[in-house]
Amino acid sequence: HDRVQQEVDRSQREFYLREQMRAIQSELGEIDVGTAEIQDLEERIAQIEMPEVVQAKVKKELGRLKTMPPGSPETAVVRTYLDWLLGLPWSQTTEDNLDIPSVAKALNANHYGLPKAKERILEYLAVRKLSEGKPSTRSPILCFVGPPGTGKTSLGRSIAEALGRKFVRVSLGGIRDEAEIRGHRRTYIGALPGRIIQTMRTANTVNPHFMLDEIDKVGLDFRGDPSAALLEVLDPEQNYAFSDHYLDVPYDLSNVMFITTANILEPIPPALRDRMEVLEFPGYIEDEKVAIARQFLILRQLAENGLDTLDRRLNFSEQALRTIIRDYTCLLYTSDAADDN
Repeated sequence: HDRVQQEVDRSQREFYLREQMRAIQSELGEIDVGTAEIQDLEERIAQIEMPEVVQAKVKKELGRLKTMPPGSPETAVVRTYLDWLLGLPWSQTTEDNLDIPSVAKALNANHYGLPKAKERILEYLAVRKLSEGKPSTRSPILCFVGPPGTGKTSLGRSIAEALGRKFVRVSLGGIRDEAEIRGHRRTYIGALPGRIIQTMRTANTVNPHFMLDEIDKVGLDFRGDPSAALLEVLDPEQNYAFSDHYLDVPYDLSNVMFITTANILEPIPPALRDRMEVLEFPGYIEDEKVAIARQFLILRQLAENGLDTLDRRLNFSEQALRTIIRDYTCLLYTSDAADDN
């Protein structure tokens, strides 16, 4: 009984001293760190437009934070969770460039050929323009399929620049853990949201241009199937309420324009493949390679090597370009084989 009474007296004394410290700080016009953080969170909550479900969740967690002792380990967990909820874009948008001729001109200036992909983007813009740019218009979910070096990733970046959207990219090659997509639950130490939510926070807008690179190289093991988690991300009927294990509240991905890339279609599960519009990127013929070299590659190499400032530029004859296109890779392969022998 004496021990319990001593412990209670000690706790009451600490509480009394802390209240005295707060009263003194208030009298001096000073605010302790914990109170300042709570006030900052309250101001941020008042400024951010969030769905009702999210707002109720934030207020509930803030109420828990107020009642927790400052030194409690749970305090850091709740504060980090609130930072993630308040740091995500809930209503911030960027305005699309609906001037179809200017978008077509920008796409043609950066890439040669690829008519099907460009035509599909212009079709989407035409629909947005006819619907007066309503955000309810579904964004296409495209899958660029083709061998390496055909311009899949760079075309995605050019599309974002032409539309005036933020461009964000996630490489899926080698991912084998489902938590990389959906995140970990907050019961785990050091839990974080998945890559989708992390990238949305980086974009800081609800309608970015989101590229999922190398979707055909997603793996499967005992930690789950990441491609199954991607079904909800890439399904227009479900992604308006995407569920991340860490957030534990629905997040709207319906305004995001997703583009995925793959080298081959066979490794992609049929259910995931069915949710995407497949656009094939065939290899270039020799005449197309010559045109690409003239319009893009030579100019880029001159600039990278500081030769674009010369009064007299270097000139490449068409025969030289065709010789490089036809024989360069073959000669490299032959010389490597000879070295090995």
